[in-house]
Amino acid sequence: MKLALYAKTFHQPQHLEAFVKVATAAKALGCRLFAPGSMEQSLAAMSRYGLDFELFEHADADHKPFDMLLSIGGDGTILDTVSLVRDSGIPVLGINTGRLGFLAALGDDDVQSSLEGLMKGNYSIDERVLLQCESSEPLFDYNVGLNDFVLHKRESSSMIVINAYLNGEFMNTYWADGLIISTPTGSTGYSLACGGPIIFPRSGNFVITPIAPHNLNVRPVVVRDEYVISFELEGRASSYMASLDARSIAIPPGMQIAIRKADHRFRLVRPEGHNFLDTLRSKLNWGLDRRN
Repeated sequence: MKLALYAKTFHQPQHLEAFVKVATAAKALGCRLFAPGSMEQSLAAMSRYGLDFELFEHADADHKPFDMLLSIGGDGTILDTVSLVRDSGIPVLGINTGRLGFLAALGDDDVQSSLEGLMKGNYSIDERVLLQCESSEPLFDYNVGLNDFVLHKRESSSMIVINAYLNGEFMNTYWADGLIISTPTGSTGYSLACGGPIIFPRSGNFVITPIAPHNLNVRPVVVRDEYVISFELEGRASSYMASLDARSIAIPPGMQIAIRKADHRFRLVRPEGHNFLDTLRSKLNWGLDRRN
């Protein structure tokens, strides 16, 4: 089996330890190891552990150098892998060394048995909807995200005004610190922190969640993911911030931006015995009440 491994950083000793642990277990099972070129400098120290990696830039529909990608870190690390696997259909398994981890299903103490299960095909695939950002000028190197797209102010002084449209039809004017367009996957992230609902992965929806709205009767809205959501920005500032998952860029007021469902999906590996309801209960501490 050809496995790619990705981690953001080895700044903390436990991150390096987890990466080496996963790579060593995969090598012991006869796997061929790959890693993105962005990690080349970090991987220089891997030879002392007897680990060698073949480097790649990214996969796509016409170039599939490996069978599966293992993301070692937290949910933010998994978000980075969207631009590594792109539209290749290569599945991603999250191994959690972070804190909360809705997407990273496994702890690094599960690695040996889980890898053995992967080799035997004991897993399922969650097909997660991706959103695509389109704009009058290019914004991101790869304009597809798994969690959310966010428009927000750069300065701390005044709010911004966002005119939102659904399929070209005027929806609402938001006076707020910003606006979040979230997929079901991203509904447990920034949107949830701003009062948005939890959406199940295959619900077929986007959530539009205002950030600190000036009008308190403006609440999060759930819409079909078949809609194209577009924006016009107003305000006193000379620029605003646009974020797609963990990537951010400053944008001018007159830029035209639209969000739509991407043509392909993100394939998230679910090991045997793991499901979304279990994740919600464990991560959100549901049921931790003395009456239970």
